[in-house]
Amino acid sequence: MQCHYCDDDATVAAESDGIKVGLCEAHFQERLEELAESDALEDLRERVDVDHKD
Repeated sequence: MQCHYCDDDATVAAESDGIKVGLCEAHFQERLEELAESDALEDLRERVDVDHKD
């Protein structure tokens, strides 16, 4: 799979509603930084229950 933003190979892929998007390491890091600066990361944590430990 190819990165959604450039021609590099995707190292991470995400799928939602049947649409799959790949990101290379550099673009994945950029997106994580953008999310960390927004309220979207907290919303995502709540949706996937990141802090839950079995």
